[in-house]
Amino acid sequence: IFFSVKVYAKLNHNSPRILCITNHLRNLELIDPVFQWNGPGGHLSSKNSSVKISPTGTLILRHFNLSGVYTCSIVYKLTAMQPHKNLLIKYLIYAYSDPKHYYEFTAQYHAAPWNSSHNTTFEKALLQILNKLVVELSCEVRLIKTECHHVKMQRGGLQNEIFFTFSVTSLNRKKHNRQCQQSACDASHRLNKAKHLIEKFFKQQVEVIRKSSEPLPEIYYIDGTLQMVWVDRCYPGYGINAVMHPDCPECCVVCSPGSHNPSNGIHCLRCDRSLIYGATKC
Repeated sequence: IFFSVKVYAKLNHNSPRILCITNHLRNLELIDPVFQWNGPGGHLSSKNSSVKISPTGTLILRHFNLSGVYTCSIVYKLTAMQPHKNLLIKYLIYAYSDPKHYYEFTAQYHAAPWNSSHNTTFEKALLQILNKLVVELSCEVRLIKTECHHVKMQRGGLQNEIFFTFSVTSLNRKKHNRQCQQSACDASHRLNKAKHLIEKFFKQQVEVIRKSSEPLPEIYYIDGTLQMVWVDRCYPGYGINAVMHPDCPECCVVCSPGSHNPSNGIHCLRCDRSLIYGATKC
């Protein structure tokens, strides 16, 4: 008799308990059962520190990272007089991770000439200010890229502009030893708060310049250029596929053979030459 089952195990965590038995057999008395597990790397034994097999054949994989086909065979009798019966259960065990959620935002600034050190100094100061804004939320702002452009103004000449692109991510609060209620610990909740603080900061910059009687500074934020987008990403070799993995529809699941994900994209792409789980190239 042969069964095939899908199981999802979080990457680098212990797998769920995987049973070497069917629901039908769980309700029966089995005489002299013998359990044997095999994985992608061959025979599994509790002698290996990353494998735990109970006397009743239940398997736990520690620090799981090897996706693939795992088989469990059980040889047993229902009565002492009957011949031995064989059962083979095939498990497709997929590693998964949570998607990386973050906000990506861009803002344009009127800039000093390109060779001026003022631009670099300003960039560092802006990054520090933004990080101070969100540090209490256990969030972090990182600079993704800086681009300098000459922009032709309407009915005007050229001006120097810097296009800053930043990401806002939430850090693991447990690692930061912060006491917080469950809702306050929620990553998307904290990211939303960080987003509002950043939007408020840029609005305030515009108001300060409007109210000031001083001449415009050399570097200043250009009103209306702040843009934010919500980004989901999976690790290379992982992707989201609710059709193939309906039991883990929002998980970044390891790419199956025949597919790959070379970048921090969101989906596994088809690749007939890929024969492994978690392929990052075709």
